[in-house]
Amino acid sequence: MSRDRHVPDDDEISAFRQALREAGVRPIASNRADPGRRRRRDPAVAERRAAATTVTDDIAGGGRTSDGRVEPVRPSEFLDFALPDLPWRTRQQLKRGRIAWEAGLDLHGHTLEEAREELEAFLRDAADRRRRCVLVVHGKAWGSTSDYPVIKSHVNAWLREWPSVLAFCSAATLDGGTGAVYVLLRRRGAQA
Repeated sequence: MSRDRHVPDDDEISAFRQALREAGVRPIASNRADPGRRRRRDPAVAERRAAATTVTDDIAGGGRTSDGRVEPVRPSEFLDFALPDLPWRTRQQLKRGRIAWEAGLDLHGHTLEEAREELEAFLRDAADRRRRCVLVVHGKAWGSTSDYPVIKSHVNAWLREWPSVLAFCSAATLDGGTGAVYVLLRRRGAQA
């Protein structure tokens, strides 16, 4: 068997191009890979991000997360969020627990306001230390006055608002399952 590669001549190249034209083949307009899913342009995400990063006089001394009404989630509900431009492969690695978390925070036993303050301080510290992935344990317990897991529901809302959060999802069973989330953070000044 010969290992020499056949180099086509000009007639063969012309015949090949003609066959492609006749078959209706057109050149690709973009040189970008298609991950198999459409990219979502969610204006609500952009609005929440803009609101979270805008500092007003009211919240200049406070945190960056809202304390308004949140959408309740079930105790066993799998949490999943990612910015639209996050690569699919990275998101899958996070979901499977294949990105090692570098620091963790346990919010068990905290009031809602304490949990918010702890989470904000933890995320600021993680950004300062250039952490890539962290674990936040929110638990699945129902609030004493609510019929849904209050801290879990608020963590779900707060992480969506935090500017350096690229994605988060419920953790693997070993790390707390639906009672915890892996949080993928943007590293400030990181080289790509």
